Amino acid sequence: MEKGIRQDSSKRRKGGFITLPFIIANEALEKVPSYALLPSMTLYLKSNYHLTIAAVHNLINYWQAFSNFAPILGAFFADSFMGRFVTIGLGSISSFLGVAILWVTTVIPQATPPPCDHLAQSCKSATAGQVAILVAALFFKSIGAGGIRPCSMPFGADQLSNKNEKILESYFGWYYAAASLGGSLGLTSVIYVLQMYGWKVGYGLCAILMFLATVAFYIASPLYVKRKASTSLFTGFAQVLVVAYKNRNLPFPSKESGYHHGKDSEITVPSEKLKFLNKACIIRNAEQEIGSDGLALDPWRVCTVWKVEELKALLKVIPIWSTGIVMAIAGSQHSFPVLQASSVNRHVLGGFEIPAASVTVFVYCTVVVWVVLYERVIIPLASKIKGKQVYISVQLRMGIGLFLSVVALGLTAIVESARRRKAIQEGLLKNPIAVVNMSVIWLLPQHIVMGVAESFSTLGFFEFYHREFPKTMSSIGNSLFFLSLAFAHILSGVLFNIVNKTTSRGGKPSWVADNLNEARFDNYYWLLAGLSLVNLLYYIICSRSYGSTVEVIDDGYESEEE
Repeated sequence: MEKGIRQDSSKRRKGGFITLPFIIANEALEKVPSYALLPSMTLYLKSNYHLTIAAVHNLINYWQAFSNFAPILGAFFADSFMGRFVTIGLGSISSFLGVAILWVTTVIPQATPPPCDHLAQSCKSATAGQVAILVAALFFKSIGAGGIRPCSMPFGADQLSNKNEKILESYFGWYYAAASLGGSLGLTSVIYVLQMYGWKVGYGLCAILMFLATVAFYIASPLYVKRKASTSLFTGFAQVLVVAYKNRNLPFPSKESGYHHGKDSEITVPSEKLKFLNKACIIRNAEQEIGSDGLALDPWRVCTVWKVEELKALLKVIPIWSTGIVMAIAGSQHSFPVLQASSVNRHVLGGFEIPAASVTVFVYCTVVVWVVLYERVIIPLASKIKGKQVYISVQLRMGIGLFLSVVALGLTAIVESARRRKAIQEGLLKNPIAVVNMSVIWLLPQHIVMGVAESFSTLGFFEFYHREFPKTMSSIGNSLFFLSLAFAHILSGVLFNIVNKTTSRGGKPSWVADNLNEARFDNYYWLLAGLSLVNLLYYIICSRSYGSTVEVIDDGYESEEE
């Protein structure tokens, strides 16, 4: 008896705040190479693989699209088969392999095309084998992202499953701040190493950091709460749809006992929203459909109320989820910020030159600073002034973020118009590599405003999914954010190609031409700003239709640790 009590006490001690540094360290260390690779890849592919701007833009967009589709698969395997601990661990290993293979391309000369012959003005294209090595590196990195991204934040929340919503909100904020700090280090320190010491040392450092991220996660394995995966969510969703269709002609029962709610479920009656799905849990013949243990004999004949509510939770958020796609399109313009920064004077503080690929770090630095100000200054001060706890609703924060993204895109268009006008005045229209006499400081406002927008919207979306989905679906809910990024990268590529083809008719320079001084990226960003404004109006409609967020009841699920 005493032994059993000691075992129970040991189980209760698992999880808690002590585990969070290891989980957050894994995420932050993974972000360092990830954020360093993205902007540096633009220059690496141009210089080492001899690709055009359009080819680089499309390749990076499709790579990022796959990287953000992969979390859907990762979430599915985590919630349905492997559990979050195993999924994050395997994802960390896969990411390390991807970065290590990319480092190999810098070490072995035969892994990349030979340097261009500038005298003959000729460059050899990559061979099939060289392309295969590059694709393998990007593939393993994307698969790794699919394992880590949808599961890391929910896995940390699992360690705090008994804490209140305020603690969870604070956890989300600091988690995102740490991830942004990791991204900031990638965009500064690692990019600086790449610029000063070359691809071999820089990508070698990325591989070392990814190895440390893997070790940081596994070292605390005995301390974690490890929840078992439930049955396949997608199979359950299919069962709900099939049974609801079969029962479409049945009347709704007048009593609670007419619905199959399963054993020990806290929800016994389905909600009124999306009522047509409620017919999936109607009991037609209890003796033939329900076993003595209270479970369905055949889940393709009757589903539990809980399973119906899981599918409803997913369907209800789709309209609001879709509003994140357009904002993500604005954030998926990876090539232009680097090229814009490389065309202006980047010397600051007595001669230090900011690497072009590091300019976007101001977005992530702003996120870190804003989270600290929001948590430690703005909310406490507002609460003190009002004499009660002030809380900005999740939906309002998401809306503020979408509005600020419109402002950031408008600022980008204005600054680019001024940069191009100055380049023309200086006679640099036909010189694509010239540096305009314009300080990089002029680029900071657009990145700072976008950073505040990210702080509001991204954290808002993560918290929204956490609130609206039950714990059995938290990895799926988290992966929806990355799914929106995946669609954004695909649509960004489509939009980019349409603009390129449409605006280059009649022999005119395209809005998105290789030569920034001949291009009209200012018009392109005004187009993005207009789309974002329409998206903001769409979000307001979706948010009002959705109503207020609710706290979803957690049915819990069994721990892997027995």
